Amino acid sequence: MTRKPGGGGSGGIGKALALLFLLLFPAILPAAGESLEGGVNPGYHEPPSWFKQSFLELKEDVAEAAAAGKRVLLYFYQDGCPYCARLLRDNFGNRHIAEKTRKAFDVIAINIWGDREVTDLQGRSYSEKRFAAALKVQYTPTLIFLDEEGRVVARLNGYYPPHKFEVVLDYVAGHHEKEQTLAAYYRKRNPVPASGKLHAESFFLSTPLDLSRRPPGKHLAVLFEQRACKACDELHGDLLKRKAVLEALSPLDVAQVDLWSKEKLKTPDGRELTADRWAAELGVQYAPTWVFFDDRGKEVFRIEAWVKAFHLEGVLDYVATGGYRWQPSLQRFLQRRADILHAKGFEVDLMK
Repeated sequence: MTRKPGGGGSGGIGKALALLFLLLFPAILPAAGESLEGGVNPGYHEPPSWFKQSFLELKEDVAEAAAAGKRVLLYFYQDGCPYCARLLRDNFGNRHIAEKTRKAFDVIAINIWGDREVTDLQGRSYSEKRFAAALKVQYTPTLIFLDEEGRVVARLNGYYPPHKFEVVLDYVAGHHEKEQTLAAYYRKRNPVPASGKLHAESFFLSTPLDLSRRPPGKHLAVLFEQRACKACDELHGDLLKRKAVLEALSPLDVAQVDLWSKEKLKTPDGRELTADRWAAELGVQYAPTWVFFDDRGKEVFRIEAWVKAFHLEGVLDYVATGGYRWQPSLQRFLQRRADILHAKGFEVDLMK
């Protein structure tokens, strides 16, 4: 069948945060993929020619993939996204990973700000941007892997570097969800040597953890880690040593949890669970993962992938200021934050 091509497309914290909060929300932002002067952001990259050119009728796409012995991979992106560019360059630009992906998956690109029509598995029609919103896509890239019935096998909310991404490809392509969770599979396959220890920070809450006691208005950041975790080593060796990141963390209580530990803790909603059971209940599948809770113990946001300083600081501001209550799109919040920093004379580099 001939198909239509897929296109589309820190100062001190107290008063500064309050000012940032006031400045962020009244503003109307340019559409993603546009600069303030108009045109396409320089971070845009054309997807590989071997991505499927789909009418975005997902039931049909799933059936066609199944008939060919493949599964569907939905790739949510936006113009000007440096992580998308990195996915295309470092992951799909790796011949081994590209060939593995082409063999096992039909990859379908969906622009989170696009207007093409998407028909979901139940026959409901959406624009691309409304479909992305319905699936609560907050990060680009977001990758959703579907089985032969259209069920979600795995979801990557953000960028995974090649060695981690390949493990997920093998998990889904090999139908290993029938045997074990992605977290368990990844733990066995952990492809990069790591220090083998948890890194303590002076600002972490003391153990045993009682996360049920929240001062009014105080948000909680729970950092799920594991001992065999190269990315955790890098987080503590770099980002958590940066002054701007530490200042952005200062309004929050921060707890470290070993996602494989049998040690008991009290969860934000007051239950007593072992750390591993709580991590499994929350669906934590990647280390490090940040999960953020409000003062009532309700989860309000999370970071589940590799990020650089700008995005980590931005998410911390998003949570600490309560920005998620007023601006449902993280991307719009981050764009406005970048604009404010630019206007104040600060250099903004998304990849530092």
